[in-house]
Amino acid sequence: MTEPIRVLVADDQSLLRGSFRVLVDTAPGLSAVGEAGTGAEAVENTRRLRPDVVLMDIRMPGTDGIEATRQIAGSPETAGTRVLVLTTFDHDEYVYGALRAGAAGFLLKDTSPEALLEGIRTVAAGESLLAPSVTRRLIAEFARLPPAHRAPVSLPAEITDREREVLVLVARGLSNAEIAAYLRLSHGTVKTYIGRLLHKLRARDRAQLVIGAYESGLVSAGRDGDGG
Repeated sequence: MTEPIRVLVADDQSLLRGSFRVLVDTAPGLSAVGEAGTGAEAVENTRRLRPDVVLMDIRMPGTDGIEATRQIAGSPETAGTRVLVLTTFDHDEYVYGALRAGAAGFLLKDTSPEALLEGIRTVAAGESLLAPSVTRRLIAEFARLPPAHRAPVSLPAEITDREREVLVLVARGLSNAEIAAYLRLSHGTVKTYIGRLLHKLRARDRAQLVIGAYESGLVSAGRDGDGG
């Protein structure tokens, strides 16, 4: 029998924590293993309980969700845990900060219960949860930053033209199946390209590929690196 996906719920509002916990515990294949009311508790309970996924609120007292995500993703002890950020704040700086910190995905708290549960399963399976609308806003927000605030990043020289094409489509928010259809490749071939990109860019996951694509200038607001 397959082990359930272990979920830690981190939110400073006890009512929401309880609601999310009940939702997770009543879903097939999922199990809520703990709660946290602050970012510091989220980090500590992740170390102690080793959940597969943390549902992470952004706005919490003391250590916020972004810093907690950074500590979880950056520690070898907890790097295997995936963080799915939940917030009522649909602000670009929160999305950008969460993904830069190592979050595997981003959802608003008013998303449907079905979408939330699917999001947990998606990030637990190693995928990133990046809706095309969120991805486009991230790129637009980055394009508005003055050059002094942009980290100088270059793509590795060994990235092939085809890998660049795939990276552009990943940055647009397309799934592997959509990329396969667009480029007329097999699903397995696309997965191979994604794997190579992760290795060459030293990226943790798909979200980090998106960050790399627009920080390098391959994709920017109003312009894609494939010239389309």
